[in-house]
Order: sequence, then C-alpha cells, then structure tokens
Amino acid sequence: MSIIHVTDCFLPRLGGIEVQVAGLADAQSRAGARVHVVTATRDAEQPPGYTVHRVAMRLPGNLPVHPRAGSHLDRLLADVRPEVVYVHVGAVSPFAWSGISSALRSGLPTVAVVHSMWDPLVQRIYRRLDRWEGWCRGPLVWGAVSTAAAERMRAALPGAEVSVVPNGITPVLWRGVAEQRPDDALHVVSVGRLASRKQPMHLLSVLREAREQIGDLRATVVGAGPQMPAMRRYLRRHGMDWVTLPGRLDREAIRRLLSGADVFVNPTVAEAFGLAALEARTAGVPVIARPGTGVADFVRDGVEGLLSDDLVGALVRLAGDHEERRRIAAHNRDTDPPCTWPRVLEALRACRDRAVHAEEAAGRRC
Repeated sequence: MSIIHVTDCFLPRLGGIEVQVAGLADAQSRAGARVHVVTATRDAEQPPGYTVHRVAMRLPGNLPVHPRAGSHLDRLLADVRPEVVYVHVGAVSPFAWSGISSALRSGLPTVAVVHSMWDPLVQRIYRRLDRWEGWCRGPLVWGAVSTAAAERMRAALPGAEVSVVPNGITPVLWRGVAEQRPDDALHVVSVGRLASRKQPMHLLSVLREAREQIGDLRATVVGAGPQMPAMRRYLRRHGMDWVTLPGRLDREAIRRLLSGADVFVNPTVAEAFGLAALEARTAGVPVIARPGTGVADFVRDGVEGLLSDDLVGALVRLAGDHEERRRIAAHNRDTDPPCTWPRVLEALRACRDRAVHAEEAAGRRC
C-alpha cells in the first residue's frame, strides 16, 4: 500500500502535528506500507523508513507556504498514485488546503485530520472554505485528534461526520526508573510551546499562588517560544528562582525529567490534544488540565489526574493528598492510555475505508 501524508510543517520543527505525522509515517512504514510525507517545511528532516518531499521556498520566517503548491502536489500525486491521502490540518493551513484540493481533484480517497481547536474566527473561515470547495458535499472524510476538537468542527460544519483519530504513543518508551530526587519539594513540570495561546504566563501565576499555599514546591517549564522573555522578567520580578526554564529539550531529556516529576500541568484552555500531557500520563505522572479539552480523552478526573479550571486548587489538592497522588501515579504507570499506535492506526484505517467508499460512490455518480 502506498500512502501520502500532506502537512504544512514537519520535523525538525516540534509540535503536535509534526510529531504525530512522523509517528504515523514510522508506524505505517513498519507495518509494510510505502509512506511519503509532503511538506512545505524547507529544512524538513529525511528520517529512515519513508520518503519526505519538500515543496518549499525561501520566505520570511520560513513560513510553510508555497504559492504554487497545487501544481507541485498534482504532479507528485500523479507520480506516486497513492491509495489514500492523509492531510493534516491546523487552524490556518494553506499548504494542507492545497493538499485536500489536489487529492480530491485527482480522484484519490482523502482524509483530512484536524489537529487544532477551531475558535469562532477559524470556524467562520472553514464555513467559507466549505462553501467554496464543497468539502462536506464531496467524498472528503474528516477526522480530529480529540473529542473536543471534533465537537468544534461539527459546530462549524453542520452535518459533517467527524471521526476521532488521536495522537499516538509507545508506552514502553516513556516508562523508566524514577530519578533520584534532589529534595523533598513537590516537583511540578509543564512542557509546551511558550506562545500566548498555550498560556505560559498564566501557568507562572498559578505556580506562584500555589507555592504560597503549599510552601515546598519547585517547577520546570520546558519549551521555547515568543513568551520566553516575558516569562523571565516575571520570574525576576517575583523572585521565583524555584522555577527553571531550560528551553527546548529533546524527547529523551523530557523522558528523564518526567521520571522525577510529581505533577504535570497543562494550563491551556483550548488544547486540541496535549501530546506532552499524554507523555506525562504514560510516564506515570498525575496530570492536571482543563476540562473540555483534548486531554480529557486520556485523563479522567480523579483517575489519571485532575480536570479543573481551578488549577491552583488542583495543585494544592495533590500536594496535600500524598495517597491520592501515589494512587494516580501507580495507575498511570500500570495501565496503557487509549491511544497506543495500534489503536491510532485502526482509527485511521477506518477513515481510509470510508474515504475509499466515498470516492467510489462519487465515481459512480459521475
């Protein structure tokens, strides 16, 4: 079987889409498929096991767009002639949109997987695109990485059937021996891009208020992004030398960090999935996150962590209840999350089958 994944961004850029597409391509190639990844990222990596095609040009800020993406994609699809095209869509994804158009124009079974939470503005954009392109009237099959993201899509595209295709993980890679602790302080960890939509400044205020109540707390906030200078100023202004900002870490360093963590916090209100939270949950760390986000697909309140809009209260609760924290940690270490790679591939195959049937039905109508 020949498969194509179309994505605006790819490794070495780090984000939910980039990591997920790389994981999917690797898992599918190991299963025997001939896998191609097509991206607008200029410096995209070429991992072993599958082929990466760069449809890119030099633009300010290395923006992953191409003004003639459609013609390049048409030629590539004609050369490879895949059995299915998976297109990975964020909030605003011009290259992915071109991938959808090219695949449908080429008469290929097409699945669009959305990796973001559509806010009202983005919902309006997709309603307009659907009116222009007729996506919901055609053979395109929709997927989303979480139940919460799928609900936002259905609100924007009434009548659209949206399947959940979660991000995947290999549990054994995230479970190791706990690191020796330097002290007895509650160690809180958060990992994510330091951009305003991820709410890292709010996280710092949560940590500050929680420490006033808990006392013995230290935190490590991993990631890079435009909010880093403001975060450093905030820490200096409030004397928060107990918070460490190590910047971007590779996955092995994150695994080691999680092995010595007591609690993981995801502060984001509109989190489409939360891959870092999934990694923490799989590593055995209790997770605190917002209800109604993608994290709720693999973290149940009181089971794998706490789901609450009162992040300070949730931190104080776990800090004070050692038994609950140990119980959650043991459960997380001993049970697999519902999004291991075999389950993800099964969900993706179901979308592929729907796309094949939809394309065959469209062909018969023609």
